[in-house]
Amino acid sequence: MARFLKPADDHEWKEERPDYNTEGCTTFIYNPNRSQSIDKQRSRLPIYQNRNHILYLLERHQIIILIGETGSGKSTQVPQYLLESGWACDGTYVAVTQPRRIAVTSLSSRVAEEMGTVLGQAVGYSIRFDENTSPGKTRLKYMTEGILLREMLADPLLMKYSIIMVDEVHERSLNTDILLSLLKKIAKKRPELRLIISSATLDAEELRNYFDLTKRKVMPDLTDKNKEVKEYQIGSAVIMSVSGRCYPVDIFYLQEPAAEYVKASVDTVIKISRTERSGDVLVFLTGHEEVDTAVRLLRDYAQNALDSTRIDKLWVLPMHGSLPNDDQLKVFQRSPVGTRKIVVATNVAEASVTIPGIVYVIDCGFVKMRWYNPDTQTDALVVVPISQASAQQRAGRAGRVKAGKVYRMYKEEDFHKLTQFTPPEVQRSNLASAVLQLKALGVDDVVHFDFPSPPPARHLAVALEILYALQAIDDSGKLTDPMGLKMAEFPVDPIVSKLLLMSGEFECSAEIATIVAMMQVQNIFYYPTRGQESIKARVARRRFEAYEGDLITYLNVATAFTKHGDNPRWCSSNYLNRKGLKRALTLRNQLLKLLKRLQIPIKSAKTNADSILRCIAASYFPNAAYLHSSGEYRTVLADVVLHVHPHSVLYTEEKAQWVVFGDVLHTTKLFMRDVTVIEPGWLEELAPHYFHKVTER
Repeated sequence: MARFLKPADDHEWKEERPDYNTEGCTTFIYNPNRSQSIDKQRSRLPIYQNRNHILYLLERHQIIILIGETGSGKSTQVPQYLLESGWACDGTYVAVTQPRRIAVTSLSSRVAEEMGTVLGQAVGYSIRFDENTSPGKTRLKYMTEGILLREMLADPLLMKYSIIMVDEVHERSLNTDILLSLLKKIAKKRPELRLIISSATLDAEELRNYFDLTKRKVMPDLTDKNKEVKEYQIGSAVIMSVSGRCYPVDIFYLQEPAAEYVKASVDTVIKISRTERSGDVLVFLTGHEEVDTAVRLLRDYAQNALDSTRIDKLWVLPMHGSLPNDDQLKVFQRSPVGTRKIVVATNVAEASVTIPGIVYVIDCGFVKMRWYNPDTQTDALVVVPISQASAQQRAGRAGRVKAGKVYRMYKEEDFHKLTQFTPPEVQRSNLASAVLQLKALGVDDVVHFDFPSPPPARHLAVALEILYALQAIDDSGKLTDPMGLKMAEFPVDPIVSKLLLMSGEFECSAEIATIVAMMQVQNIFYYPTRGQESIKARVARRRFEAYEGDLITYLNVATAFTKHGDNPRWCSSNYLNRKGLKRALTLRNQLLKLLKRLQIPIKSAKTNADSILRCIAASYFPNAAYLHSSGEYRTVLADVVLHVHPHSVLYTEEKAQWVVFGDVLHTTKLFMRDVTVIEPGWLEELAPHYFHKVTER
């Protein structure tokens, strides 16, 4: 019989704590002197005062909407409270989802440290292409939302989890909305499952109304020896708010908006280093290119021994999603005495994680977002103004340790003109990957799927068209067998899934796995901006460039890196990111294992580049473009004008007639990235269902 109360039968749960170092789940008397400094830190967090309330509400309600400011401790402490009260003692797990990989790894490391266990034992994590758990030992599992969605393919009702905590819901990522929708369905079928929906800023009433599935049933009280009956609410949702610990924060605006916010942000850091008291600085920029530029400028300044006006030494660190995990975790180290830590970050630092020591925040006022145009079927990264909610989130990073200051690189009246909330990702994204996943989970009618925020109908229609073109679904909208079913197994975009699956047919799976792995690492090359270094880097890149395009160039780099055996000096002399390349080779091995599991033959094309190019064309045909007589590239599908990205090897005066591209970056123009040269006849030959006739204009 399912249990509808908290699993701990003994109500004196405050005196017990699971022994996480054993395979079973025995308990022992908690020693308050063990790791006393960590215990003091835990007790000082705002969430600590609400520990009993949270556990009580879990007895009475199936769903808790937990609103707590960033820094209140909800992401690290609530999961521990659940373990301490016995929620994972019957062979089940507690799951905590995060929208970002860096949050998963940093939070799991912190919680493992607080619990006095090795990461990967009682506390583990799982992100795309990386997992650190122990079967039979792990009881608390941090993961990205996409990982939990993929687990539903094998376990649709998530039976191994007793509690699922969906954290940072206010970010409203695409996976967040899909996960909330599916958990709502699961909650109806599993009344014993508890859900904690956690957020820093959110319309809690709207979310409670979405989740409130209340059905009153008379259930036996499993903890009462007299077996008396009691009224229990199945599917009920309740809101709980936790105040954050925050010192006063002064906010400063510019009198006139900055023409170059990167340079203005760097100048502001320099002024802080000269005039303000000790305290770390967090700078928000839009992308890793801007982050790298600011980091270089600040490191140049920090190395200037002639500047005696600085109060402290500067320790400058970048933080963005394409960094290796080890480099991302450096920002969580406390700065040494006499040193001021400067963290230059994208909006990855806006939520989910709290960087210790931050006193000063510099907000550029912009964010890079992915916006999808269903008419042109281009998915572009666009730099747009942030919302008021995001601005408040960024400001909340200051004042965690003492009174802080926020410097906004825009005028105060411009702040009041910002939109209140960031649009949900489901309303501005290409939904092909989401629809494929929903189809794999048995959701046939995606048009009427119960999203928290309904996506535009046009986006859904185009997603179905793309999947049909890729032969992932048939005329009736069902997943094809085996193509569609196998495509859903890959944690990548459907076009990339198709590329991997087609590689077996073209006998180039070894090379395609390498190319796909390299595409997942954004910063393979270093691009210095200073004169002589820039020229040397450009010359070094020419050693690997292939006239066939960027993807074959990636293959050349990976082959050369493997040949030289992870040589740091070789990487440095060729301006290559050694850590990024090592990461790519790890991903390649995981992709090869997945291909073997799906019975795709692992073969090498060796010197036959033609088969690799044909395989790319057979998968990327929806992203085809031709050279117009005007000298511009235009998409075959919608006749949209595109330009080759300056970092592409095809950014030359001599232009290829026909190309396919990976994605589009929208800055000053629409730029194609990951561009590959193809023959026009291949489109009609390899995708006759999509191109009936190709005619150059």
